[in-house]
Amino acid sequence: MASMLEFRTPGFNPYAVKYSPYYDSRLAVAASANYGIVGNGRLFVLGLGPAGIQPEKTFDTNDALYDLAWSEINENQLVVACGDGSLKLFDLAAGDFPVMNFAEHKREAFSVCWNPIAKDSFISSSWDGTVKIWSPSRPTSLKTLPVGNCTYSACFSPTNPAIISCVSSDSHIRIFDLRTPVSAKYHLTTVIPAHAPPPMQSPTLPLLSTGQTFAGAAPSEILTHDWNKYRDTVLATGGVDRVVRTFDVRNPAGGPIGVLLGHEYAVRRLAWSPHASDVLASASYDMTVRVWSDGSAVPQPPPPPQQQQQQHPQASTIIPVGTQLGVMNRHSEFATGVDWCLFGTGGWLASAGWDQRVLVWDAHTLLRG
Repeated sequence: MASMLEFRTPGFNPYAVKYSPYYDSRLAVAASANYGIVGNGRLFVLGLGPAGIQPEKTFDTNDALYDLAWSEINENQLVVACGDGSLKLFDLAAGDFPVMNFAEHKREAFSVCWNPIAKDSFISSSWDGTVKIWSPSRPTSLKTLPVGNCTYSACFSPTNPAIISCVSSDSHIRIFDLRTPVSAKYHLTTVIPAHAPPPMQSPTLPLLSTGQTFAGAAPSEILTHDWNKYRDTVLATGGVDRVVRTFDVRNPAGGPIGVLLGHEYAVRRLAWSPHASDVLASASYDMTVRVWSDGSAVPQPPPPPQQQQQQHPQASTIIPVGTQLGVMNRHSEFATGVDWCLFGTGGWLASAGWDQRVLVWDAHTLLRG
């Protein structure tokens, strides 16, 4: 692959990489010593220039770092999720120590996400089974949303500042709407069983667009999810069972609206493209980063009439199988982070892995002609 930049994080294993929403030449990496099991964390802020990737600033923490999010109101600030359950807000213009510390989670804080619409708050999720909403100027949380299971990932909707989603170890997607009364299940409005089969509308199982039957899967941990940036009711999930699924939250019992098959081990991170409605990237423990089309941009052909009549005479549900557009396999350890650059021609990605490397590359070099 021709256009690829590399930065090494010696002694620290990256868990997440995020592009700045302000500059196409700046990104940040949350990393941990000893694979995040024990030891310190380090936040790298990196600049892209003619000399390649250069460190602009580093911040050290007393515990592992598992995730980060750039501030949407200050180009120099970003928040990190720590292994001791705390969240720390760093400012590139304010020395080497955090400007705010948020310490309420009882176990590891595993994800953070800044509100992209209201911009005045961010959320965190934790292994303690809660999602918390914070203001960057207040040390105590604004609200706590109980999940009850190890919560690996939480996100704001990219179009509605009142909608929060999360995925957890119990195989479910949860949607909270802060406009609803708190008495109504703590704002919980939707629960989607991600591994359940679609409802049986006929005596036969639903079909994948490849012709295979689809019977759902055994429940397993969901490690990551992300909202589509163009279709505001669609999100994708990935986890231990290696399958990426897309769902429409308007039909919580309807099962997946698409599946992406190909990863050989757990899917650790997902990121929908900010440039195309049907493209997403995934990072996996199989050491690859893959770029996909979920198939929504292409009408799905119906099964051949003979197959419909003879093999599945009453099958009425066809679930699209997405297309793998390319594979980036330059990591030599678990690929744990991936993110799209918001600017430019729409193909630049940053990925990070436990091989202590951050790679910046153009996805167009992967795409099959």
